[in-house]
Amino acid sequence: MKRISVVIVASVVVVAFGLGQEKPKPKPPAVPAGTQVLRDLAYVPNGHERQKLDLYLPKEGARPLPLVVWIHGGGWRAGSKEGVPLLWLLERGYAVASVNYRLSQHAPFPAQIYDCKAAIRWLRASASKYGIDPNRFGVAGGSAGGHLVALLGTGGEVKELEGDLGTTGVSSRVQAVCDIYGPADFLRFEPMNRDPKSPISLLLGGTVEEKKDSARLASPVTHVSKDDPPFLILHGTADKTVPISQSEIFERALKQAGVEVTLVKIEGAGHGGPQFNTPEIRKTIADFFDKHLRSGR
Repeated sequence: MKRISVVIVASVVVVAFGLGQEKPKPKPPAVPAGTQVLRDLAYVPNGHERQKLDLYLPKEGARPLPLVVWIHGGGWRAGSKEGVPLLWLLERGYAVASVNYRLSQHAPFPAQIYDCKAAIRWLRASASKYGIDPNRFGVAGGSAGGHLVALLGTGGEVKELEGDLGTTGVSSRVQAVCDIYGPADFLRFEPMNRDPKSPISLLLGGTVEEKKDSARLASPVTHVSKDDPPFLILHGTADKTVPISQSEIFERALKQAGVEVTLVKIEGAGHGGPQFNTPEIRKTIADFFDKHLRSGR
């Protein structure tokens, strides 16, 4: 896939990413002083109430700015754009966007990736208006959000994943992906893929066994190719919700295709928690985005 920088950021807080039951709405994080906050921007005109995003523009930073886009988690059934744990990137001169998308109770897959791609296309088409560099987009997300950003990374030119919502004729490719414990291969996600009430089954509209073609299309590992953007994958070794084997499978596929990928295994960490927001992990994330969205500038 050709390089274009888009950062989609996902929450590193367990309540925002989980594949389990719906959690209380997270409290909005503090916004750095001087930040311009633009809320509820519709990326699909007259669309669904969920087809909106928030945009945060830093007070400082050379224009045009690299963009970090956050995709929330919540088992594809919960979560919202309000809780953005990577707003600290604003102080490093990044613009940050946070995207809502239709949940599985609103529409089955591929509605969720259609929405995410529509948001990327709208942001790219609107880049000059907001002082954003359309060629430096990165994405990040955790759990269900990690799945969606991984799919943005590997599905850049997969027609079945693109949709025709909102702005068209603009690339939905991204230039760097931070995947935080996201599912990568639904066909090898036991036992959730056999449970008719699991978040995966609710996303697909049936179990993986019943919806194998959809499960294959929805799996980021299916679409891996040598032109995919670089990946940073973070996963806890004690994750009982999304097994670390999902990220290991994904890492192997990316490496075999010649894609730059780093898998950071966080010893003893589960599905989210404070281990994903330490100074060391923040530095790892910042260094990754700096390398791929700022290098040579």
